[in-house]
Amino acid sequence: EAEAEAEVRLLLQEAQESIEAARSYRRELEQRLRGLHQAREQIRESATLTRDVLEQHFNDLKGTLKKLLDERLMSLLQEVDAIEQDSIKPLDECQKLIEHGVSTADELLREGESAVHGDVGPQNEKLCSFTKKALHIQLDSLPEVPSLVDVPCLSAQLDDCLLTILKNQIFRHGTVASRPPVQLEEFVEKPGGILVRWCKVDDDFLPQDYRLQYRKGTASHFEDVYVGSETEFIVLHIDPNVDYQFRVCARGDGRQEWSPWSIPQTGRTTLVPHEWTTGLEGYSLSSRRNIALRNDSQSCGVLYSKAPTYVCGQTLTFRQTVGQPDRRDSLGVCVEQQNGFDSLQRDKAVCISTNGAVFVNGKEMTNQLPAVTSGSTVTFDMEVVQLGPSSSEGGNFKLRVTISSNNREVVFDWVLDHSCVSLYFGCSFSYPGWKVLVF
Repeated sequence: EAEAEAEVRLLLQEAQESIEAARSYRRELEQRLRGLHQAREQIRESATLTRDVLEQHFNDLKGTLKKLLDERLMSLLQEVDAIEQDSIKPLDECQKLIEHGVSTADELLREGESAVHGDVGPQNEKLCSFTKKALHIQLDSLPEVPSLVDVPCLSAQLDDCLLTILKNQIFRHGTVASRPPVQLEEFVEKPGGILVRWCKVDDDFLPQDYRLQYRKGTASHFEDVYVGSETEFIVLHIDPNVDYQFRVCARGDGRQEWSPWSIPQTGRTTLVPHEWTTGLEGYSLSSRRNIALRNDSQSCGVLYSKAPTYVCGQTLTFRQTVGQPDRRDSLGVCVEQQNGFDSLQRDKAVCISTNGAVFVNGKEMTNQLPAVTSGSTVTFDMEVVQLGPSSSEGGNFKLRVTISSNNREVVFDWVLDHSCVSLYFGCSFSYPGWKVLVF
């Protein structure tokens, strides 16, 4: 009986496992059906949108071409009118002159005939008057009438090759792509931002520039956020825990038009933005408090972050506009805020000076980075180095620190006396003109 019960239990267990496998299999099939449905909807929606775009574009082209042709026709007709008027005007003047001569000749003929056939008494007087008048009119002077070869004969010269050129251009105008040549590849959360990466998926496409757009949610219009040759970009001023849609396109080498847009994808960040603390007299902050400007105040000290928002495993980036440097200037991170210091070149802090010197717990390292320049970035990357159980029980705690500046970096271990994975960041500058963006 025990063996039978064991066999039954084994069969029940196998049956339960088969049922769970069938359920899992069904869920996978349903998920794939949803995927097929989404793919079918994407094809149909994109096809409908493409038809609308093509019809609108070619309707606009037809309207524009008709307008241009009408304008050209009107211009040519006006040119014909002008030539006709300018050419007819002297002929009209000549006609008036000839008609006046005919009228004068008719009048002279009537007067001559009257003088010849008149009475003998007054005949001599009439003949004398007629003869003088005839001499005065200059009957041998005739106006010149231009021959037909000397007057304009208007015609229109219409080159039929325009139709051939237009036909060739029209038949090559526009393409239909089954998929965009670039696609979004990855979203990486940043404090108050998202690092967006994209890649080329068409091996035959040679990109010259990329164009990244985003929008908040789905209600607003897309807007440009980056145009350039890089394949990644950090989009800042992103509200935490809010969906943003992104899309990217590219421009081929030597071309002016942009490729079709990639499929829009949604990205978000759960990390709150880095902010400088307010109230320090020597610094002015932007509205989002992620940019600090060293002002003209004589007050000096370290400007810290509002909270310990830098977490090990992330990248902390400073981008700055430079002012007059000083050896006590500093950019870096620290375990805690300590007032009374004018620099992060102190205990429980690592920093870089504006001349490129690296300080760990107030001591200058032998290795040095290039001097900070305007528009350059300084980045801090840290990861926890595991030292065993004692690392979380008050023993030594080690962080591996990488500081990069101007394409060079230094790597070292920073030993602390207790566990610390959330750190403050800070900066200090002796002279005005320095401006630092943190992200």
